[in-house]
Amino acid sequence: MTPTFVLHPRLLRRAFPLLMCCAFLGVAGCSSIDVSEYAAEQPALDLRDYFNGTLDAHGMFQDRSGKVVKRFHVVIAASWQGDTGTLDERFTYSDGSTQRRVWTLTRDGRGGWTGRADDVVGEARGEVAGNALRWRYVLALPVEDEIYHVDFDDWMFLMDERVMLNRSVMSKWGFRLGEVTLSFHKRRE
Repeated sequence: MTPTFVLHPRLLRRAFPLLMCCAFLGVAGCSSIDVSEYAAEQPALDLRDYFNGTLDAHGMFQDRSGKVVKRFHVVIAASWQGDTGTLDERFTYSDGSTQRRVWTLTRDGRGGWTGRADDVVGEARGEVAGNALRWRYVLALPVEDEIYHVDFDDWMFLMDERVMLNRSVMSKWGFRLGEVTLSFHKRRE
């Protein structure tokens, strides 16, 4: 038998402000930084300028505990036609496996960006301010014989004309699964 707890109305009145404070802190703790916080940061990121030509990226995936599970290298061939860009990404993982993802990026007319790729569910939504880009999307992630839809909160920061750092948090149903860290380097051509 499960015990039942009943709060006395006077105790509930006294506890109500504390409960509301805890609820507010819980919701506030779930909020995130808005990309506009970086509007004044330099150098200013122009996706068409940075993701143009050939780029190399080195990265790693860490699980929830922080353990590095996979390392990888990506070669990206990037090109543009007006406000539509193609990023052809070719991954080589530390275990020898390979993967290809082709992104199509489009300016959305509201100052943001949309992105599509075969393993992205729906479309990615991107916002740029100052030196920062924030992408949010759902990725269809194969794990053994299953496909999981995983939320990505993806932040990129332009450090200079050649280097960009990227940190992505992966989650499912609000629970953090892991993190991807990347360093992009634009080749001199």
